[in-house]
Amino acid sequence: MKGSIFALILFLGLNGCQENLSSPPNILWITVEDISPNLGCYGDPLAHTPTLDALASKGFLYNNAIANAPVCAPARNAIITGMYPSSLGTLHMRSFSSSMKSTGRIPKEVKLYPEILRNTGYYCTNNSKEDYNFDLKREIWDESSKTAHWKNRPDKDTPFFSVFNLILTHESCINDKEKHERLTQELPQHLRTDPAKIVVPPYYPDTSETRTLLARHYDNIATMDTVVKKILDELKAAGESENTIVFFYSDHGTGLPRHKRWLFDTGVKVPFILYIPQQFKELYPAQPGSEVNQLISFIDLAPTVIELARAEIPETMQGQAFLGENQKPEREYVYLARGRMDERYDIQRGVRSKQYKYLRYYEPKKPFIQYMNTPEGGPMMTELRKAEKAGLLKPEGQQLIATTKPIESLFDLQSDPMEFNDLANDPNMKEVLTQLRSVHDQWMKKVLDVGLIPEAIMRNWEDKNDQSIYKWIRTQEDFYDDLLLMSSTADENILFEGLNHDNEAVRYWAGQGLYNLDEKIGINTADRLKQKLDDSVINISISAARALLKHEFSSKKLEEILSLGLEVENEWTRLQTALVLDDFQSVLRGLENQAQNQINTDPNKYVVRVLNHGLNLLNGTSNKVR
Repeated sequence: MKGSIFALILFLGLNGCQENLSSPPNILWITVEDISPNLGCYGDPLAHTPTLDALASKGFLYNNAIANAPVCAPARNAIITGMYPSSLGTLHMRSFSSSMKSTGRIPKEVKLYPEILRNTGYYCTNNSKEDYNFDLKREIWDESSKTAHWKNRPDKDTPFFSVFNLILTHESCINDKEKHERLTQELPQHLRTDPAKIVVPPYYPDTSETRTLLARHYDNIATMDTVVKKILDELKAAGESENTIVFFYSDHGTGLPRHKRWLFDTGVKVPFILYIPQQFKELYPAQPGSEVNQLISFIDLAPTVIELARAEIPETMQGQAFLGENQKPEREYVYLARGRMDERYDIQRGVRSKQYKYLRYYEPKKPFIQYMNTPEGGPMMTELRKAEKAGLLKPEGQQLIATTKPIESLFDLQSDPMEFNDLANDPNMKEVLTQLRSVHDQWMKKVLDVGLIPEAIMRNWEDKNDQSIYKWIRTQEDFYDDLLLMSSTADENILFEGLNHDNEAVRYWAGQGLYNLDEKIGINTADRLKQKLDDSVINISISAARALLKHEFSSKKLEEILSLGLEVENEWTRLQTALVLDDFQSVLRGLENQAQNQINTDPNKYVVRVLNHGLNLLNGTSNKVR
């Protein structure tokens, strides 16, 4: 028996049947960054991953493990909370802020799984990345550091939950040659990947640089596998292998274009291996060494480890346990979301079953690839841009650089696992499309997805009401149906009426919807948009200005609004303004001096990046910023 707390729990009969009165398991999480299922055990012939292959051979290989978001911080947010970041208001990448009172806050009653495990008697460590996308103002780990380790627990009878986060496969380890060489210096030559053997995906140009970059990624994975071996060897040497359930998974897909930051499976489908010792065989999802096709989402991880620890899963958690006595029936769908990626907004949602994926693009007039400092500085983006300029991209690559997106997409993942063939307009798929569209809409309403609320307005509401958006919106649900309607309709009459809605988030989407229209708007609509330049909420004025510029209306008043938008305290309003100026160079020219001054002084690096990009386009320069 490990610990008196557990003895008490078992004595009180809180642990179920007599056959489950064994000591609770240790739990070890090995998480890696930025890899898709490019492992030998997943059938990749180029992968050298003997450690992970062996783990899978005696454990369970999950084929449908799906990240909730295709980038690290919101994915980790879902893992630590067991909740959708789009429900908590923590979806946008780096949603916390040091220069505003609002910091992507979460309510105190939202318990994080390490807190629950510690209260149950577990010694919990994290080594060492956190990146939970909110301001963590409470101690949730016994230790979270580069030296944190389960070996440091107070005694060997204390059960442990231990996380090791490995960064060797992060996108920076592909893009940065020196970093890659430093991290892989001990990898023998015979284990290194021959670039000539690389199978280049059709959306990338087949160049020597492309092959080199993809080969680096495989070498990073091979190196990572050796580190996993050291972690597992430590466990074995301490005699804990058969007392410890081991999880291995990645935080999202590969750190390359069309993978990381995209809702395609290349961005959200991850390797997931689970090892359960024989003494806990009642937890087996299948025979050891089997593949498991069950759909699991990152929001399911927290409730699952809580269930394994024989603790009570909080009602606030939106995920469900996929192991243990209280596991729920298998999921039919998992849900995906993308918000702001660094300096660029692109509101997207997705629903995925085992066979189909439905994607909803709320901002279809934005290109698939928006200019962002981090990925744009990578060598793979350089190769894509060069091939684009030379007209050498294949159709799959041309799809990637399209300047607009459809409103919705549908893919058959069984016949089209790379998601090249959009079936949304196929009359034979109308029933499936309608069903998944409805599932999407119902999910948005069920979890009260606040990602449709503009970030600046969301943070203002949090500050004004001194509580998280998660709590506040649950007292203000009346406008939510109108928000869903306004963010999805292309009916000019509905959008016209929406401009005068009582709720500013709804008014914002009325302006955004008018911006999305292809046909020129009527004079009455244009007049109302001009009236909205004087809206009491400046974000509505900026949204109206953007729509007016799209439909070729301009004025001195419009320029004044955008000038004011660069000066306000709310940094996300400044970012909203900068993005409009980046899109409309004619107005930026009149505000060039102000924009340059903002680049020199604005504390928000995302505002700086967007304005710098706009001025580079305007003046034909190539200035770089942080």
